[in-house]
Amino acid sequence: RYLRLTLERSSRGRGYGIRRLQVQSYEFSTSINRFFEAVARDVRRGLYPRYLQGEQSYWTLIGVSGDSKEALMNQDGALEVDKGGFSIEPFLFADGQLLSWADVNPVQELADGYLPIPTVRWERDQIGFTVTAFASGKPGQSELHARYRLENRSGQNRHLTLFLAVRPFQVNPPWQSLNMMGGVSPIRRLEYADRAIWVNDRSKVVFALTAPDRFSAAAFDHGLITDFLLDDKLPERTAVDDPLGHASGVLEYGWDFKPGEAREVFLRVPFHGTESLGALPPTDADAAVLENQLLAKAQSDWETRLDRVKLELPPSGKKLADSIKSNLAYILINRNGPAIQPGSRTYARSWIRDGALTSAALLSMGYTDEVRQFLLWFTPYQQPDGKVPCCVDQRGADPVPEHDSHGQLIYAIMEYYRYTRDVGFLREMWPFVVKAVDYIDFLRQQRLTDAYRTDPTNIAYLGLVPESISHEGYSSHPRHSYWDNFFILRGLKDAADIAVILGEDQPAQRFASLRDAFRKDLYASIRATLKTHQIDFIPGAVELGDFDPTSTTVAVDPGGELGRLPQPALDRTFERYFDQFRQRRDGQEDWQAYTPYELRAVGTLIRLGFREKAQEALAFFFEGQRPAAWNHWAEVVWRDPKAPRFIGDMPHTWVGSDFIRSARSLFAYEREADQALVIGAGIPAAWATSPEGVAVKRLPTWHGTLNYRMGMDGPDLLRVQLSGDITVPPGRIILHSPLDRPLQAVQLNGRPVTTFTDHTATLDQFPAEVEFHYGAKAAVR
Repeated sequence: RYLRLTLERSSRGRGYGIRRLQVQSYEFSTSINRFFEAVARDVRRGLYPRYLQGEQSYWTLIGVSGDSKEALMNQDGALEVDKGGFSIEPFLFADGQLLSWADVNPVQELADGYLPIPTVRWERDQIGFTVTAFASGKPGQSELHARYRLENRSGQNRHLTLFLAVRPFQVNPPWQSLNMMGGVSPIRRLEYADRAIWVNDRSKVVFALTAPDRFSAAAFDHGLITDFLLDDKLPERTAVDDPLGHASGVLEYGWDFKPGEAREVFLRVPFHGTESLGALPPTDADAAVLENQLLAKAQSDWETRLDRVKLELPPSGKKLADSIKSNLAYILINRNGPAIQPGSRTYARSWIRDGALTSAALLSMGYTDEVRQFLLWFTPYQQPDGKVPCCVDQRGADPVPEHDSHGQLIYAIMEYYRYTRDVGFLREMWPFVVKAVDYIDFLRQQRLTDAYRTDPTNIAYLGLVPESISHEGYSSHPRHSYWDNFFILRGLKDAADIAVILGEDQPAQRFASLRDAFRKDLYASIRATLKTHQIDFIPGAVELGDFDPTSTTVAVDPGGELGRLPQPALDRTFERYFDQFRQRRDGQEDWQAYTPYELRAVGTLIRLGFREKAQEALAFFFEGQRPAAWNHWAEVVWRDPKAPRFIGDMPHTWVGSDFIRSARSLFAYEREADQALVIGAGIPAAWATSPEGVAVKRLPTWHGTLNYRMGMDGPDLLRVQLSGDITVPPGRIILHSPLDRPLQAVQLNGRPVTTFTDHTATLDQFPAEVEFHYGAKAAVR
């Protein structure tokens, strides 16, 4: 075999030479990502994204609420301007040396510790550098902004150069290959004119609001742009075509710095089209003023948007409070118009499963309009026979049968009513509820035939809905999952309640009868499965008798079946779960990864009375936030944080909503079995006994808005002030003591009460001033 090289033109006008010729294996270029991985291995670390070095990369989200476009920023400060798009990556040149992410220890931040305005900070040799990204505008008319700040922290004059490279790489790594492909992103044309970088035939533009010293572009055949940076000799081209799709370019900013001096560079990228939302500022100084004003406005807008519920906690609780607000912001940004989505890249679709539980999280934190919009958008996709699609995207409704969806839609509708008391909206949703119940009945009839009534091997399937793959663990083979069936029960309970509220007497009777019959069959199935598989825990599916406590949590919340679930199987389920949890946490179990859907277990542990275990679990799951400062989770957390493995999406806001629902349980939850409002069941003693105490403001509940303040007054007295507009529910208010010490006496609004145990008091008045006395000789006036 022969290889002929036809050398047509020298890119630098220096003639030709062949320094090395190496034959590579087939795998070298089986894909474009593989090719660049091979290229990256042959150059200095830091000249390519870390994922091309076989190392996991993490990122966060930048966008406005409800928009269809979002950017990503990775842990090193690179910005991906759009889904599947190119990125802008910073490099520094100082003291004759090119500095990249690999030469520093990047530090991540959020504005005020929780706002979705991320910053990455570099520090090296008394050089300070930060990149901050934010979005402005409205859905469909929004822009990405980036501020780069370079500071000379030394006591000497220095010349420093900032390079901002436009590169054909996504922030999203190549192993993020579900529904899209991460890694390389083609750039076939670059051109620069009038402070604007036009990319791919002007389909995207980057406005350099701060005028650069110059812009240089290179095709892949000309050499890597990072090679030019290393040599500090940039090409003279300002426009380039690259048929391979690997063009790159760079903005250069060089300054002579006095000691302590700082300079800023601002870029702007329209998310939609190539027109800026406003006139571009004419000078660098004007750009700095305008962009910093827009940044301050974005910060103020997010502060206002996220200030519906306020948690005032001691420093040890700041992480939880910040994470609630950050995940609320990420939920809002991940939405595509009214469509609630769990991610912006891999999971940019709307599942009713994710949508219903995310709606519950939003409602519990005061966001009702977003849930209303979601339900109005989703319900028309219901099929004429009442089938509720599992998922909707730009292609329409997904036809795959997943039988949790029918109950989840009804639950989301009723949950909206529970928080808003909007009977008019309930009436508008009524036809969808009726059709969903009819479809549930149709499914159930398929497991009520003689084959299931008389065959002992089929008795555990009697009356359930058929098998499906809604539970992701059963995607390879459909199962009769209890996940599906507890959501069906949830939906039937809510449908019966909706009918009563709307005065639909005949449907109310029919739905209640169906609810009761289904509940009877469901619990008979669980008992039969326990016996068949000889197990002592609540299983995940009839066929398998498998241990799946994360899925079992939905029977407790939102299922509301805590008082009916079979014992001791329920307790054994979560005792075993927590034993396994501790073994994993303490390194006694060999594990590779977990999914933070396990955060659901925190809420269940609180409802079971295991406050300290819930706090242990939370502390462990917070360690899975990567990077920690961005307050979010991916769908998958690998034990090795650098492992180049699929992580779902990030921030994954169905996971985020599970966290919010569980975190709220620390402060308040509704107990369906006796219609009680439970307060403070998860608050740790350390918070209550701290100088700051605990304060909760404007917390929505099914029974009204709740405020309370809790703190110690001396060593043996805890004071709790309850206010708001709560209507005391039939099961009254159950106030938990946060201390491990037994209560000796309780006062309610100045009078002693006897309705208390060692650790709870039952209250029938609101508002309320409550005193918990712990002293052996409690003096109660």
